[in-house]
Amino acid sequence: MKKLISCCIVALLSVAMYAQKDVTTFLGIPVDGSKNQIEKKIIAKGFTKSDDGYYEFLSGEFNGTSVRIYIGTNKNKVYLIVVQDAYPRNEENIKTRFNTLVSQFMKNKQYIALKDYTLSEDEDISYGMSVLKKHYEAVFYQVPDITKLNAATLAKIKEELKDKYTTKQIDNPTEEIKKEMIDIAIKTDTELLSKKPVWVHIYKYKNESDLYRITISYENEYNRAHGEDL
Repeated sequence: MKKLISCCIVALLSVAMYAQKDVTTFLGIPVDGSKNQIEKKIIAKGFTKSDDGYYEFLSGEFNGTSVRIYIGTNKNKVYLIVVQDAYPRNEENIKTRFNTLVSQFMKNKQYIALKDYTLSEDEDISYGMSVLKKHYEAVFYQVPDITKLNAATLAKIKEELKDKYTTKQIDNPTEEIKKEMIDIAIKTDTELLSKKPVWVHIYKYKNESDLYRITISYENEYNRAHGEDL
């Protein structure tokens, strides 16, 4: 009986720890769980299942653009959701689309950008990709959820803010205090941002001459393969 109770406690603790994991979200959906679970949640947002004869995907509209959504898994756990333009654009239009997305991400308080990725008007994407082998991409990080920080990070935050705010204020922070807490958390735990990246890429299919597409990749680095099977 004692062994059974011990096993139950371990199982409950494992579930609690798993539930507290702060992962990337897409349309409010955690990038986590099985592919089937995620598909159902995305379909509930208005997307439909489709295929092109080679790959299955979900199709619909995202941020005002027709897109295809692909889901990547590792050991049946979702670690990646890719939002791909359904239709290609010429160089001028893809540059405008890329810069618009960069601007939208940088203005969104749910994201942190480490630099400005805006492309200049004279940037020659075709030459850059074909000759200079440049990669046109931008990375943004979803802001950490302070309710899911580990005990060590929370202790560091409270220690740094104890002379500025009361315990009650820290436990029920305003938006201003939250920002300070997040800044301290990021400095304390350097991996926080790296676990929740969202990438924006410009790419082209070989058979689409002078035409380009955008992909937005929502990644859960906790579920990605890290060489453990090698």
